[in-house]
Amino acid sequence: MREAWIGLHDPKDVIRTWYWSLPGEEFNESETDWKEGEPSDRGSGTESCGFLYKSLKWADTGCQHDRHFICYNATNTTQKYHLIKEQKTWQKAQSYCREKHTDLVSGLKQLQDGELKKVMESVGNYTYIHFGLFRDSWRWSDGSSFSFRHWNNELNNIQYNSDLCAMTVFDGEGRWKNDSCGIKKPFICYDDKVILIKESKTWEEALYYCRDHHHDLVTITNLDEQRWVQEKAKKASTDYVWMGLRYTCTLDFWFWVSDEVVSYQNWASDGLMDDCDMSGAMETGGQHQWRKTNDLMMFNFICSNN
Repeated sequence: MREAWIGLHDPKDVIRTWYWSLPGEEFNESETDWKEGEPSDRGSGTESCGFLYKSLKWADTGCQHDRHFICYNATNTTQKYHLIKEQKTWQKAQSYCREKHTDLVSGLKQLQDGELKKVMESVGNYTYIHFGLFRDSWRWSDGSSFSFRHWNNELNNIQYNSDLCAMTVFDGEGRWKNDSCGIKKPFICYDDKVILIKESKTWEEALYYCRDHHHDLVTITNLDEQRWVQEKAKKASTDYVWMGLRYTCTLDFWFWVSDEVVSYQNWASDGLMDDCDMSGAMETGGQHQWRKTNDLMMFNFICSNN
């Protein structure tokens, strides 16, 4: 087997949607900083990538243009933003950032960061800078809004509203290609291991509900699990959802009720101090960070199925 269908397709007559390159970062139409007259989408809908002016105002452009670009580094606290003066197309810039840093700079929080403004001071007056904004008409079959793309072609060669489907190629890199949806190929299924319960309960009530009807309150041990759970959380009817994260004031540490070690963490920086009767809840919007919350609060919650 050299290739297999994945759940990404490009329906006809669907409006292109803006996304941030960094997975999990939500694009909000009401929170933008376009330069006046932008996005212009000149050239019959061919401008599907974003660039920054030195002023940090946004504009749209064709993805095929070679430009400088800015990478974001989530793990390096001494320097979060890196201006790369080697010129690349938007997709090649994205690949470079993902290989050597975290991703292209993405989201209002990063774009309004004073550290980024200092980096932009070294940009020439007429230089346009690629950043992590793109749009397309591709949709996931399960309705999720994942922005992650892994094409093996330049974005400007990807047709939009093409009525094509995506497949992964087993060539060592696993990059994607498109093809007619009517062609028979092997395909990849997934089992949904987490479920959102749209009922409001205290943390303890949520725990017992999950154990009675499913397996347990959800555990998150890495970034991939975080991204998957936050996709579920977006559909909640409360501002937060309970997770299986609990604080013991007797022993003074946080633990997962599934007995997993709390290795991966995504706490909000302005969270409360550790205290008795506190459990972990995830934001259903924004950055989907974790909050230390009184466990008598009533939230939706996420269960694991195994």
